[in-house]
Amino acid sequence: MAFSATEQSVTPSRPATDRLRPVRLWLYGMALLVLIMVVVGGATRLTESGLSITSWKPISGAIPPLSDADWQAEFEAYKQIPQGVQNAWMGIEDFKSIFWWEWAHRFLGRVIGFAFAIPFVVFLVQRRFNWSLAAPLAGLFVLGGFQGFLGWWMVSSGLSELTSVSQYRLAAHLGAASLLFIALVWVARRLEPARPTSPAGWPVWGLLALILVQIVAGAFVAGLDAGMGYNTWPLMDGALIPHGLDVIEPFWKNLFENTLTVQFIHRMIAYAVVLYVGWLLWRQSKRGGFGGVHGWLPRISLLILLQVGLGIATLLNMVPISLALGHQALAFMLAGLVTAYLADTTARRA
Repeated sequence: MAFSATEQSVTPSRPATDRLRPVRLWLYGMALLVLIMVVVGGATRLTESGLSITSWKPISGAIPPLSDADWQAEFEAYKQIPQGVQNAWMGIEDFKSIFWWEWAHRFLGRVIGFAFAIPFVVFLVQRRFNWSLAAPLAGLFVLGGFQGFLGWWMVSSGLSELTSVSQYRLAAHLGAASLLFIALVWVARRLEPARPTSPAGWPVWGLLALILVQIVAGAFVAGLDAGMGYNTWPLMDGALIPHGLDVIEPFWKNLFENTLTVQFIHRMIAYAVVLYVGWLLWRQSKRGGFGGVHGWLPRISLLILLQVGLGIATLLNMVPISLALGHQALAFMLAGLVTAYLADTTARRA
């Protein structure tokens, strides 16, 4: 995430800093839109709505069905896929309730595309930033477009043989979204006015990596509905280390396809994050305390504890939508806060 070109583009004078303020606000706004997109996508997954639209029409798909005939055509297409066959009990009104979630998710993706492209061109014409910053920003736009492709690639996995999307493709889709979110926060934060700082070092990068791995692990839990079973804590299936973690051959498939193993891994990574951030707190207390930019660390630590508690509550209550969406959103917020901390403690511009 070290966009070196960005660092050259930020000017040392106050007038130049003021000129970049709208760019920073725009990037923070884009990060917020991505977060909202993730939450809507989570709702789409939890309501099993993701396969309700069986075609990808980047332009005409922005218009929802406008007549009874249009609705019936969409419903008939849905009834041809395996999930539609499985949900043969559905009537047209039931179908509409899942269709709107998926349509909203796709429509928001289109909104994000325009919300990025139009201000980007305007700011470039206004010369609020130069080409050395425009290049990484254009890269972010490409990454956002790639998200659209990944989304359809994910949906297509459930149109022929599966009754839901592939957990592998879901993990790729969510992982790419997290990278996009982090990159937006990083670039925006690096455009903030320079301030006195001290380095956090590689261990904080390790925390960000752990959170990213946990987000992807959570995608496998969601993709397999692994949170719907083993709804006890701290024991899992009556043990701290349950039996059956290796029942699939070859062994590596258990890591991604065995619901017991997938949930167990998600739990273990959560424990690792808590222990790791505890070590970071101890380390920073010995290195000078939590003044200045290092005030981020205690706040991040508290949110991690909140996230663990929210995850446990989500599990014990068998994944209610409200708790599950809060859990997913907070994971992205944590990634954003750690990114901001890293941006503030990395060598700044003059």
